[in-house]
Parts: sequence; C-alpha cells; structure tokens
Amino acid sequence: MEDCLKLIFDRQSIRKFQNRDIPDDVLLKVLSAGNAAPTAGNLQARDFIIVKERETKKLVAEAAMNQKFIADAPVVIVVCANYPRSMRVYGEKGKLYAEQDATAAIENILIAACAVGLGATWVGAFYESKISAILEIPEFSKPVAIIPVGYPAEDPEKKSRYPVEELIHWEKW
Repeated sequence: MEDCLKLIFDRQSIRKFQNRDIPDDVLLKVLSAGNAAPTAGNLQARDFIIVKERETKKLVAEAAMNQKFIADAPVVIVVCANYPRSMRVYGEKGKLYAEQDATAAIENILIAACAVGLGATWVGAFYESKISAILEIPEFSKPVAIIPVGYPAEDPEKKSRYPVEELIHWEKW
C-alpha cells in the first residue's frame, strides 16, 4: 500500500522527454492500467489512440494550442469517451459516464507511467474538432485528454497544493 501512495504523491507532470523509444510491452502495461480503471457498469466506455508518427504528433500539438512539447514525446496517447458503449445501457446519462470512464483511465495511465519510469502529463487544452479530424475519431466519440509520454528529461520542483483540510467539507458545504 505504501508503494501505491508513494507513486501517487511522487507523480509529477512531465513536459520534457528523452529521445528514447518506449518498448511496446511497457506501453501495453501502461494502457492495461488505464483499462483497469473504474468504469460505469463495466462497459469500459473509453478508447485509446496511440500516436508515434512524428508528423501526426506535430498536428496534434498544433491542435492543442501549439503546445509543442507534445510533439517531442515519443508516444502520445489520446483518450476518448466512447458514448454508444455507455449509452446503450444508460441512455443520455451514459455520455457523462463515458467521460468519467475516460478520466478514470487517464489517472491510472499517469500513475502507471510513473510506476514504470516514464513521465507524462494530462493535456486538456485542445480543439476537440481538430483532434477528431486529425485522428479520424468517429462522431460518436470525443477526445477527452492528450497524454504525451516518454522517459523524463526533467525533474520539476513539486508544485504546492492546498492543504487538504481546506478542501474537506464534513456533512455539508
């Protein structure tokens, strides 16, 4: 249990990467951890697009408001909410559940990347329509996050957090 908590507290957003390939078996472990995340009704209403091709990564970075570090990562994972997979059981509410499934997977991916010695960050600032066009994401799905992944080339200083006591509300707000 201590190892798990250590990973959660040690994980940081990494935006500088070594020019080093990630072995497919390591990448598969990270994605399997994403797939092991909680999911509404076990419907697993999320999909993962893996981008390794340099030109495609450049286009993704441009569509992410020119965050150029995305293109420098050896691998970019785009996590998508798969609405029909959840809506077939939950109707309209399934859209929310698909997005929650995707975000739970994102957090697992970030922690798993740290566990195997990789760095990553959660990028949410991007133009959905541009990312969907570049990656040919079907209309029934939506990109939720872009995760550049690679071996870290930086060790950023820990960012401060609010004391948890300031965020906790007992019984009522």
